[in-house]
Amino acid sequence: MSPIPETIIGHARQRNELLKDIECGNVAHAYLFSGREHLGKFTIARWFAWQLLSAHLPSDERGTVKDQIERLIHPDFLCVDLLWIEKIQEDWSVISKTSNIPQAHRSKEKPAKTDQISVDDVHALLGRLADSRTSPYCCCIVRSVERMGREAANAFLKTLEEPPSKTVFLLTTDMEQSLLPTVVSRTRVVRFSPLPERELRPLLEGYAEEDAGFILHLANGAPGLLIELLENPESLRRHKQLHSQARQFWQTRSLKDRLVTLMTVAERKTNADDLILHLGLALRELKDTPEKPQWTQFYTALIRGMETNAHRGLLLERFALAVTEER
Repeated sequence: MSPIPETIIGHARQRNELLKDIECGNVAHAYLFSGREHLGKFTIARWFAWQLLSAHLPSDERGTVKDQIERLIHPDFLCVDLLWIEKIQEDWSVISKTSNIPQAHRSKEKPAKTDQISVDDVHALLGRLADSRTSPYCCCIVRSVERMGREAANAFLKTLEEPPSKTVFLLTTDMEQSLLPTVVSRTRVVRFSPLPERELRPLLEGYAEEDAGFILHLANGAPGLLIELLENPESLRRHKQLHSQARQFWQTRSLKDRLVTLMTVAERKTNADDLILHLGLALRELKDTPEKPQWTQFYTALIRGMETNAHRGLLLERFALAVTEER
């Protein structure tokens, strides 16, 4: 698990509210950190867990607690992040660096084929809550809580309704609207928004303005994505290539060329999702193009379609045809 940063980028209001909860003894039994991906919700959840578990300790012992949380060995810190998936995540050493709840049931009793949090996963998590404690609180993080199916969510809801004493659940979600309303209503919701450029600029010192501008444009206020691009030059190179393809998509008049671009990239879901992101960014860059308002409508319809179970290839074909016919 990555280190908890000593200095958090942005979200000062949210961090101050969380610290005030500790100072005033007004810590909720459950928090829901809500906002689109890469905004830093999980980072702040871990940071807040550190603050809770070390609030009563002298400063020279806080570093020990931080290290234990990062290594997932603190007795009062539980985390549900990566889950074992059959034929995908068979390396338990990788999973053990992100999650510290029992997962043997996922490979033995019911081999898991998705990362959905099952009712068995919830029971495994709740079983750990009975372990002895050494701190005033027990902190339990569940990343992307929208992964819970209805049965799992209902089982988890019972614990939220009658939480164990001094247990604090820190839940993160990219899709608050998909959660059971009863789950949301039993949490203190902390919402996160994209950061302004001025808060991200210091991370780009020493970079050429062209690269810095592209990274800021792509990150779109998400510090997690910006840091990922800085730490992974290959990822940055791939995004530059996708952006170039997206710009060519809007500039060409050929339906064949548009289809080739979409279908070649869309063979892998991750690449398809990233290309769709770059199509939107490139569309925003277009100037003095009479078709732009109509193309924006087609693009919005594509995004909505991608959120359903509709056939991805068919959606992309229809999108390319609509854009080309508009000319």
